[in-house]
Amino acid sequence: MADVKDTAIQEAYDKVRSDKDPATWLLLDYDSPTSNKLTLTKTGEGANSIEELAAELSDDKASFGYVRVKYQNDEQSFREKFVLVIFIGSNVKVMRRARVSVHAADVKNVLRTYSIEVNASSKDDLKESNVVSQLRKAGGANYNRSNFT
Repeated sequence: MADVKDTAIQEAYDKVRSDKDPATWLLLDYDSPTSNKLTLTKTGEGANSIEELAAELSDDKASFGYVRVKYQNDEQSFREKFVLVIFIGSNVKVMRRARVSVHAADVKNVLRTYSIEVNASSKDDLKESNVVSQLRKAGGANYNRSNFT
C-alpha cells in the first residue's frame, strides 16, 4: 500500500483541476528507493504541460504525474482533459516496478478524475502529439480526422 496522505498532494491536485489556478501539472515521487511513501516533488504551469512534466522524469525512478492537457479540436474550439501518468524508468529495480502497479490503485484514489491513463517507460512515450492522439480516441467523435491525426 502506498502512503499518499501528504496534504500537499491533495492541494496540488485541486490546483491543477481548478480553472482559477495556473498550475497545469504535478509530479509525485517516492521518498527513497525503498519507501512506499509518495511526496509531491514538483508542480508546474505552461502550455506544453505534458512535455514539461516529462522533462522532470528520470530513468532511475518510478513516478506518478497528473496533467491538464489543452488541445485544439478545430479552428474555434479547444478541449481540456486530464491525464494520469504512471512512469517507470528503464533503470528502475524489479521490486519497485512490481510495487508501482499495486501503488497505482492508491494514487488513483487521490488523483481520481482523468480521461486517460498513460503508462510510460521513456520520455518519448509522453510526446504531446501522442498523448493528444490518445485523448482524441478516448473522446469519441472526431468528425475531421484528416486534420487531427
